[in-house]
Amino acid sequence: MRRKHRRPERNAELDITAFMNLMIVLVPVLLINLVFAQTSVLDLNFPESSGGNNNEENLQLQAIILEDQIIVADNKGGVIKQIPTLETGEHDYALLGLVAKDIKARLPEKRDITIMPKDETSYQTLVTAMDTLRSYKTVLAGSVVNAELFPDISIADAPEIIDPSTAAGGAK
Repeated sequence: MRRKHRRPERNAELDITAFMNLMIVLVPVLLINLVFAQTSVLDLNFPESSGGNNNEENLQLQAIILEDQIIVADNKGGVIKQIPTLETGEHDYALLGLVAKDIKARLPEKRDITIMPKDETSYQTLVTAMDTLRSYKTVLAGSVVNAELFPDISIADAPEIIDPSTAAGGAK
């Protein structure tokens, strides 16, 4: 009779060489292409109370952000410009920048402005308004630079606006 010899079965080893080669190539490629978030911090102030005697020092510029418009005003003469929203429903930041440039041309020493958003104002709207009022891009000596408008920004709550057409009926 013939004997059957069984060979003992060996457990097959897992070959991970190809996987390791993939990881050695893939991890550096992913790390090189990783975009790191850039965070910038602005120093914001509370609006200062008017306590000086100089008229230009007491002048406080304000940008009131409402749902349907941005009102640029001051504490002396009132409303400077009402900027309605565009047909798309977004605020007109280009016109806001032009109004800020015009004010800066008339008051070159003025460095501060108070932004007054409503409670419902989105964060992106607030940040875009701050960026628009802080500086603008211009070409100087063949290169694009940020020209200063109003870098000292204060944040306050928007006042309740009373519509003159409904003033007899109450606040809007």
